[in-house]
Amino acid sequence: MLSSQNSEPRLMRYVLLLCFTKCLKALGIFESYDLLKVVHIVQFTFVLKLGSAFFLVLFQKPFSSGKAVTKHQWIRIVKHAFGGCIISLLWFFGLTLCGPLRTVLLFEHSDIVVISLLGVLFTSSGGGPAKTRGAVFFIIAVICLLLFDNDDLMAKIAEHPEGHHSSALTHCLHRVISFLGVADHKGGVLLLVASLCFKVGFNTASRKLSVDIGGMKRLHALSQLVSVALLFPWVIVLSATTESNVESWSSLIMPFGTVIFSVMVLDFYVESICATKMEASRSACYSSSLIFLSALLLANFWTHPITDQLRAMNKPVHHEITEHVLSGGVVVSAVFFMLATSILSSPSRKGHKGTLIGYSPEGTPLYNFMGDALQQTSQSLPRFIKESLKQILEEYDSRQIFYFLCLNMAFTFVELFYGVWTNSLGLISDGFHMLFDCSALVMGLLAALMTRWKATRIYSYGYGRVEILSGFINGLFLVVIAFFVFVESVTRVWDPPDINTDMLTPVSVGGLLVNLIGVCAFSHAHSHGNSRGGCQSHEHNHVHHGHGHGHGHSHSEHGHGHSHGHNHSHSSSGGGMNANMRGVFLHVLADTLGSIGVIVSTLLIRQFGWLIADPICSLFIATLIFFSVIPLLKDSCQVLVLRIPVEHEKDLSGALEKIQNLDGVISYRDPHFWRHSASVVAGTVHVQVMSDVVEQRIIQQVTAVLKEAGVNNLSVQVEKEAYFQHMSGLSTGFQEVFEMTKQMESLSHYKDGTYIM
Repeated sequence: MLSSQNSEPRLMRYVLLLCFTKCLKALGIFESYDLLKVVHIVQFTFVLKLGSAFFLVLFQKPFSSGKAVTKHQWIRIVKHAFGGCIISLLWFFGLTLCGPLRTVLLFEHSDIVVISLLGVLFTSSGGGPAKTRGAVFFIIAVICLLLFDNDDLMAKIAEHPEGHHSSALTHCLHRVISFLGVADHKGGVLLLVASLCFKVGFNTASRKLSVDIGGMKRLHALSQLVSVALLFPWVIVLSATTESNVESWSSLIMPFGTVIFSVMVLDFYVESICATKMEASRSACYSSSLIFLSALLLANFWTHPITDQLRAMNKPVHHEITEHVLSGGVVVSAVFFMLATSILSSPSRKGHKGTLIGYSPEGTPLYNFMGDALQQTSQSLPRFIKESLKQILEEYDSRQIFYFLCLNMAFTFVELFYGVWTNSLGLISDGFHMLFDCSALVMGLLAALMTRWKATRIYSYGYGRVEILSGFINGLFLVVIAFFVFVESVTRVWDPPDINTDMLTPVSVGGLLVNLIGVCAFSHAHSHGNSRGGCQSHEHNHVHHGHGHGHGHSHSEHGHGHSHGHNHSHSSSGGGMNANMRGVFLHVLADTLGSIGVIVSTLLIRQFGWLIADPICSLFIATLIFFSVIPLLKDSCQVLVLRIPVEHEKDLSGALEKIQNLDGVISYRDPHFWRHSASVVAGTVHVQVMSDVVEQRIIQQVTAVLKEAGVNNLSVQVEKEAYFQHMSGLSTGFQEVFEMTKQMESLSHYKDGTYIM
């Protein structure tokens, strides 16, 4: 207890040191961005390597300490230095394209975080669901920087002077980015992500090489010195062949000194100290989070007087400085990066949840790890996608949704591309409408896939009800769409607007053809849905096996008996409510009706000039969609609130009467029946029987009766007569127990008049 109390202040000391260092490093990266506006990237890298080599050689004395470096080791150091130069050049080039804030968010991640991320994506032992969530957060953060950043402002950041193209390196890098077909700042995001992966591999190789050289600090000093020698000829050639933008190198001494000290020297030493004094996971989490927060703060008030002078060298003073603006994409990305860092850097607790269950005769403690064995382990992302695609293509419904989704997506992107090419707002808006429709198909596809997932310890019934929930949500979407279309149509009836019908006809005809394919593909869902009061699942060449099992036990001491019997049977009942397919079909049908309405209204407007035709067609379609969705919502709500299936209600009433008349059955209580999924109708029932009956015979008879009524997942609890009296007495008064006992005595005679002793 005392040692833990003493370790807390010591740990706080290193956390504060790490906080100070990361703030200075963020400051140095912002300073580096301003320096790179006037200094060529190769010259900038050379100066940083030269300054850090001076400090490291002065303090570490790599030539006088440790064993002499062999020729083979020098060759490995040269390779190491060459790799370090390449990574530094890519890093600083990405800095010029993305700016300091985005560079910090993308590049300043610990090796532990990146290795955990790559382990989740490309290995089968990714560390569990928590690590998978962390990987998803990391990917979302990168996507936010790619898609939701402020493109106009970022394009200004990525502007580069033409003189920099005289360098073969920058010219090649710009050509590679232009070959990818993305903007410079988005290419910078991809470049920094690739550089981050290269840095992790480089650091891993450095740790192996440092063992032979004599430590990481000695290797770092020698590598920086060799890097200077490698870059020196390039700098000489570059200085002789290109025109320098620097007016006075003496004015850059202070900024370069700040960058060398904060980015190259101080950060290396503090990281080395914290790696030995703190837990690696905690150090990684603190390091990334602190530098992210520091960069976000600096982005708001980066007005250093020296950098103002540097900006004046590169651009006119009257231009507004917008380089470090915080867009919504950057803020969301920073939040997701910090969440991902916290999750991915945490140590995996897999295998440490054993429960002490006793000791062996020799005194060895025995642990039970069954809980870990029952936990669902995560798999690599490529393997998960491959297995999911295989499951989608194996089953008829999911295969139909997948094929139509691919067709719909292809038509959507063709429509968007042609709309952007021709600058047609109608095509672009309809393309985004089709993209919204694809979201409903994706939901249906996921639901069809999840219904095939196996039951787990936590979700013991499996995921069959997801399809009901998907159909319900799709139905709600359609109701909302119909409502807004109806309201807008009523408004336009009184004041019909002018409509440009030039592009409406080809777009509507193309959409109609695509949607007609979907209607034909999903028509079985509608036809089955209109039979037997609910939509049935569509099965093709699947063999269903029914099985049942029951068990019972009785206690007859002290004049009472008690038996429990459970039976579970699974078989295809021939029909069920596949609300998921109905929802997908109705969504496609709504789009088809919309395309027909647009075509009809366009023809009427062109031929007769009836502008009111458009809102009237919309009113009719919205009403038709609404009334077609009501049965789906009604059926899915009945399933979600556990109503007795309508198509089995009469059969179940007759089955309960048969159970009441079985030989040896006194009565039944608590009958519960509900639809779990499209093919599963579940039920439970308590049956009170006489003392001398065989429980298994009663279980088999009850199971057979209810199976004929459509229940294919049944639990039967058998209760003996004396036990029933005992339990009834606990919950009723004396008079009720007395009356019940008299009724049971009258039942002691069989129907043929034989008396039971």
